[in-house]
Amino acid sequence: MTGNEPVHIGQIGDNYNASGPGSIGRIQNTYQGAQDPQAVFEDMIRAIRTLRGQVSDEDRQVIDESLATITQGDAAPPGAFRRALASVTGVATLVGEIGLPVAEAVRRVLALLAG
Repeated sequence: MTGNEPVHIGQIGDNYNASGPGSIGRIQNTYQGAQDPQAVFEDMIRAIRTLRGQVSDEDRQVIDESLATITQGDAAPPGAFRRALASVTGVATLVGEIGLPVAEAVRRVLALLAG
């Protein structure tokens, strides 16, 4: 390749013309805007409730106990909210792929809390 030929990258149909010495191709930055904390919280609750229907009775009990605390939000006793998130994340991690949406939703909530 001499650096003057068009370059096709990936399967999305983007074509690039990388020419000249030191060409690096495409640089893309994707920025997310501010997220609505209430929407992120509600998405997490939905994900947890969906997971609840896909796990064993023992895991369902952990989820139910955790949801009772999580749905209290700011009214939950100090530290209880994070412990409940940790319990739900533990179940999500142990059940594997079906728990991924919960783990990701909890991560988003924690990111918002970290501010």
